[in-house]
Amino acid sequence: MALLGSQDVQIGNSNFVSTAAPGQYELGTRGYTRDGRAFRYVLCGATTLVAGEVIQSPAFLTSSIVLAVNTTSGVGLGATVISVTGVSTIAAGFYNDGYLMVSSSAGAGLVYQIKSHPAVSTGATGAFTLYDEDGLAVAITTTSTITLCPNKYNGVVQMPVTTATGTVVGVAPYAIAATQYGWIQTWGPCAVKGSDSGALGAPAGAISTSAGRASTFTAATLLTMQAIGVWMMADVEARWVMVDLRIAP
Repeated sequence: MALLGSQDVQIGNSNFVSTAAPGQYELGTRGYTRDGRAFRYVLCGATTLVAGEVIQSPAFLTSSIVLAVNTTSGVGLGATVISVTGVSTIAAGFYNDGYLMVSSSAGAGLVYQIKSHPAVSTGATGAFTLYDEDGLAVAITTTSTITLCPNKYNGVVQMPVTTATGTVVGVAPYAIAATQYGWIQTWGPCAVKGSDSGALGAPAGAISTSAGRASTFTAATLLTMQAIGVWMMADVEARWVMVDLRIAP
């Protein structure tokens, strides 16, 4: 049976608070203001987010790519637990609401959402439980391999210097305390901390020589920067300037 639902909620500045509990929203819920700006509900990582700084997803763990399947699975709605081996140490719940992709062999190319998992020690077997509606469409065998991908809104962090370790997800419109929940902006006019002399109308990107700041694309950074939008005014070093965000509408 198909599951129908809508995540959109109308919000305003009064919703821009940092909370220890998620409340009524799921990670990734889309919030919008009456003028069309868009936001996403996130869980902050280990460091408090600063207003105006560019934010990325939790770091992608290369040790969670192409893992061996431990046991052959069933198929259908009841087949919701997959055991894999070779996982590096991960905390319980790190991949909650993230994704399990079949990398090769039976079921290759199919993606399922992870509901929960316990802590896993390096080299041990880890059991990952899928949501009930995400029962395996194709039985997975021990010749299949699995790649794990975290939910990009679960444990967001400041964009690092020079080299991204995740994908850009938005800009913090206010301070969200470490390990707490709140909203980041993903679309529309937004105050962003700049770092160079980009011109009005130039494309703004997410990697700079200063962590969390936006920059302007150059020939040298074209392949390493991630687009966030367009400068609505000339960029000014270490000042908050307006950017028309174009990350997720």
